[in-house]
Amino acid sequence: MNIIRKLGFALALAGVPATLDSAMAEDGTISIGVVSIFEGPFTVQGQDTLRGVEVAVKEFGGTVAGKKIKLVVGSSDSTPDSAVRATRKLVEQDGVDFVIGPLSGDEGIAVKNYAATKPNVTFLNGTSGAQETTMRDPAPNFFRFGTDGAQWMAGLGRYAYDNKGYRKVAVVAEDYSFPYTQVFGFMSEFCAAGGKVPEKFWVPIGTKDYSSVIAAMPDDIDAVFVDLGGADSVNFLTQYLQSGGSAPLVGGTVTVDQTVLTAKGRIRDVLIGTPSAGPLADSLDTPAWNAFVTAYKAQPDAFPTPSLFAHGYYLNAKALLLALDKIGGEPGDGGAKLRSELARTTFDGPTGWVSLDENRNAIADIFLTEVAENQDGTLYNKLVKVVPQVNQKLGFTPEAFAAFGAVSRENPSCQ
Repeated sequence: MNIIRKLGFALALAGVPATLDSAMAEDGTISIGVVSIFEGPFTVQGQDTLRGVEVAVKEFGGTVAGKKIKLVVGSSDSTPDSAVRATRKLVEQDGVDFVIGPLSGDEGIAVKNYAATKPNVTFLNGTSGAQETTMRDPAPNFFRFGTDGAQWMAGLGRYAYDNKGYRKVAVVAEDYSFPYTQVFGFMSEFCAAGGKVPEKFWVPIGTKDYSSVIAAMPDDIDAVFVDLGGADSVNFLTQYLQSGGSAPLVGGTVTVDQTVLTAKGRIRDVLIGTPSAGPLADSLDTPAWNAFVTAYKAQPDAFPTPSLFAHGYYLNAKALLLALDKIGGEPGDGGAKLRSELARTTFDGPTGWVSLDENRNAIADIFLTEVAENQDGTLYNKLVKVVPQVNQKLGFTPEAFAAFGAVSRENPSCQ
């Protein structure tokens, strides 16, 4: 049984109607499309996104405004073309009026561009963290209730400089829009504090051999900022450890996510103590977070705590359900009533208050963390500090933020 059908079966067992082949409308149902990754190196993350959506649906008892919720799932492989194909099928063949997703950075930009051609359909981001998705040429029918990858880095650059004493940091990251965004978020603080980034190594998604990258690292660096997800992260960390790499690590959000911390092998030896930042902290101890963890762990094959992917899809699913409930499940003329409601939707999520800015991008708390070890030997992200209500301009004035320009492989630079 493939993962899409496996999780669809789990939804049905939970009393939540799940249709994975067709979203043809039935009386008394609301069909919601979900696009995520179920092929390639980010498959594990994709599996967890559906657990997040399921938690949100179950919070509403499988119904919204008296109508049953039907989930229709589309699969991508992390490439923009596959994400658009999956989204197009949901919209143009299956007939859904609402889509949650996608997962990865370049996918999000592509789906945002597709959304602009379908003004009567409402799109909510999954966990695609590329800054460009909502910062530049935003689509009026595309909403992101999770923060972007640069926001996730809030506090980390200054912490690496002031608390860890790092002055020169090399970068190893995948070569696409999300890591560009994360590296920008880290460097905007680290470089402003006086730090230098003498070398960046950009690698394709799915890289298996990192020996040449590890061998080429400068000898005089204080640390390595690693922003690799899923299997890419596990492969790099394993080879870095085997090669005797001695420089400590600074983690991109995906590098220390539960989808990586639970991997088997000795990578724990190089991860413990690694500082990072992101939209959640495993050790957060609040009633809202604890309730979310409990609900999440009731799902099949769940991680010890929710991944950022489960969390991000949950936030967007919950926002959609809250807005639909508020308007009685009737999206209005071409979805206009729903989008108007979404634009003013705010709520207290598992990790704090969530609201939107003028580009329909989230403003929310960010968590500075360090990887630590539980008594049972499992790894988790220990909360160090909360950076409250981070906006997409990272606290800079509009003029100062605009001066940075669009993020890329070369921008920013502080050698």
